[in-house]
Amino acid sequence: MPANGIALIDKPAGFTSHDVVAKLRGVLKTKKVGHAGTLDPEATGLLVIGVGQGTKLMTYISGASKSYSAKVLLGKSTTTDDAQGEVLESADKSEIQNVDQAQLEKTVETFMGRQMQLPSKVSAKKIDGKKAYELVREGKEFELEPAEIEITKLEMTNFNKNEFIEFDLEVDCSSGTFIRALARDIGNSLGIGGHLTGLRRTRVGGFSVEGATEIQSAEPMSMLKAAKEILPIREVSDSEANDISFGRSLAYESEHEFLGLVHGDRLIAIASGGEKLSPKTVFND
Repeated sequence: MPANGIALIDKPAGFTSHDVVAKLRGVLKTKKVGHAGTLDPEATGLLVIGVGQGTKLMTYISGASKSYSAKVLLGKSTTTDDAQGEVLESADKSEIQNVDQAQLEKTVETFMGRQMQLPSKVSAKKIDGKKAYELVREGKEFELEPAEIEITKLEMTNFNKNEFIEFDLEVDCSSGTFIRALARDIGNSLGIGGHLTGLRRTRVGGFSVEGATEIQSAEPMSMLKAAKEILPIREVSDSEANDISFGRSLAYESEHEFLGLVHGDRLIAIASGGEKLSPKTVFND
């Protein structure tokens, strides 16, 4: 089993992202384990975990786009914008019955593209170094600022209307998009409120949950294989590899912000692009 690389874990419900990291340290017998992109305890799906030197790759994954499968309930708003919170308000039955599938589909479509989104207060958004949900637990009062996000896919299925309106939503979005906030905002746009009842992350950048395993079965992929999914790659010669090992730049112009530099079957460095390639992270093993 490689000592360095990236493990793809299908997180079960009830586990925090930190729980997964802690258990992986035992399974892989290494302390150097870190994740990219927190998942709520009740959410399931893909966690990208850096192992050993693979933790240095996490920086280059943090801004990757993501995909989710979500379950939404309209007609009831909660304190946390999900099913774990206390009910704030329930819409009248007549208000709910007045919303049909066609109206909902048109409303959902308005959330496509670039937009400003106000994060949920019970989120991992940081305020003065503390996560928002930690401040909520402490009873602190605070306000979050809207952030720009982009949603590139919204596919609604399984529409069902009884006492409330329920449906499934497939979402492709930029990093920093809160799906709970999306459920809330769809409901608010229709005047009946809404919240998230289920969430599964299916993709992070080039990594899919289909390639993920349970915690106990984790087998990190190699640094080279992982880097090929995260960054553009450039092969370097023996002399270039030697220069890189001493932290020297290469006289090679690139349009990419960052590249993985490969020598033989090894990832030897990550370099910044531009007029020359300057090593930012060098891997010695």
